Amino acid sequence: MDLRTRVTLLSESRDRDGPAGVPARAGELSSQPGAPVGITRVTHPGHGPTRLMRVMQTNACSLSCGYCPTFCGGKVRRTYLEPEEVARVFMSAQRGGLADGLFLTSGVPGRPSKMTDRMLATVDLLRRREGFRGYVHLKLLPGAERAQVEAAVRLASRVSINLEAPGDGYVRALAREKDFGGDLLPKLELAGRLVLERRRIESPARSGAIGPTTQFVVGAAGEADREILGLVARLERQRLLHHAHFSAFQPVVGTPLEGQRATPAARELRLYQAEHLLRQYGFEYDELVFGTDGNLSLHDDPKTAWALAHPERFPIEVSRAPYEALVRVPGIGPATARSLVAARPRSVIRGSGDLRAAGVDMARAGWFLTLGGRRLAHAPRPQQLRLFAPGEHLTQAPFRTPVPPCAYR
Repeated sequence: MDLRTRVTLLSESRDRDGPAGVPARAGELSSQPGAPVGITRVTHPGHGPTRLMRVMQTNACSLSCGYCPTFCGGKVRRTYLEPEEVARVFMSAQRGGLADGLFLTSGVPGRPSKMTDRMLATVDLLRRREGFRGYVHLKLLPGAERAQVEAAVRLASRVSINLEAPGDGYVRALAREKDFGGDLLPKLELAGRLVLERRRIESPARSGAIGPTTQFVVGAAGEADREILGLVARLERQRLLHHAHFSAFQPVVGTPLEGQRATPAARELRLYQAEHLLRQYGFEYDELVFGTDGNLSLHDDPKTAWALAHPERFPIEVSRAPYEALVRVPGIGPATARSLVAARPRSVIRGSGDLRAAGVDMARAGWFLTLGGRRLAHAPRPQQLRLFAPGEHLTQAPFRTPVPPCAYR
C-alpha cells in the first residue's frame, strides 16, 4: 500500500472526544487535493477550536479486547507507519495550515515496549528534528515500561493511559491480557506524579505538560457508575488525573462482544455531567445521587438529582446567595454564578428576563430560586437533554466501524 492509503486506514476523522469535541464535517479537511485524512476539529472550552491529526502507528494487535474490531482475531486490513512517515505526514499538514496538533495511538503487536519505542521515536522526531513545540497527545500502550512513561511525559503535551473499566475483574472481562491493578492503574498514577513533578521544577512557560487522561468503555463489563466515578474522583482529588473520557459501549460486528446490548448514550452523558460536578463545581463524590443499581439517573442530570434530594437547601434568594450556593442550582454554571455575584454592586435583577440574559436556564433553575422572596417557578420542571429514555438502547443491531469506538480518545 502507498503512504496515503496506509494513513487513510490508520486515521479516523469521525471520532467524538466527549461533549466538548466537535468533529470536522465530512470532507471539510480531507477533501482538499493532497490533504491528509484523519484531521478532526475539536473545541475546548476557554481555548477555542483546534485541529488534531489522529493516527495509529499500526492497527496490528495481539490483544483480545472484546469491543475492538482491531483485536487479534479481527478481520481488518493491517498496516503500519514508520516513525519517519508519521512525522513527515503530520509536519506536511501542520505547515500547510491543516493541523495544529497530533494525537498518536497504536495497536499492540507483540511486545508493548517495542511499539511504544516506535511511538516515542515519532514524537522525538517532531520535537528534535522538526522543532515542533505544539500539542502532542500520546496514548501509552498497556504494558509500557516505567522508563517509557517517563520519556512520554518529557516529550508529549498530554499522556493518556486507558483504564477501560474500574477494576481487575471488569478489565479481564474485556481483555484477558490487560492487568488493571498491576499495570494500567499504576502507570496512570506514575504519569500523574511525573507531570506534577515536571510542573514543580519547571516554569509554567517551559512546562508544556498537561495532566494525564484516561477512558472507560461504559457498560461492556457490567460495572456501575458508582465504581467508575469513585475511582475518577480519587485520582482527580490526588491531582493524578486531569479528566476522564467515557464511551458508551456499542457492539461491533465481528468482535467477541457483538451480541451484547448497547449502553444507552444517555448514560455516557450523565457520567460526563457528574465528572464535571466533581472537577469544576465543587461537588464531593459522596454528594452524587446513585440509584439502587449504583448508576446515575438517566432521567435527571446529576445536579438536578442532587437538588431534588435536598429540598432543605432550596429555594435560595438569587440576589443575595453566595457563589457556592448559586453554582449548585440546576441551570446555573460557574461562569454565570460568578457574573451574577460580580454584577450585584452595579445592577439590579428585575425578573426572569434579566436572569436569562445573564445565562441562567430558567426552565431548570426557576423552582430553586426566589427573587424578592417570590419563587420563580411553580414546580420543578427540569428540561433534560433526553437522548434516549431509560431502557432504550443506542442501536437495535451491531453496527460496523473501521476502528474501535475508544481508539482516539
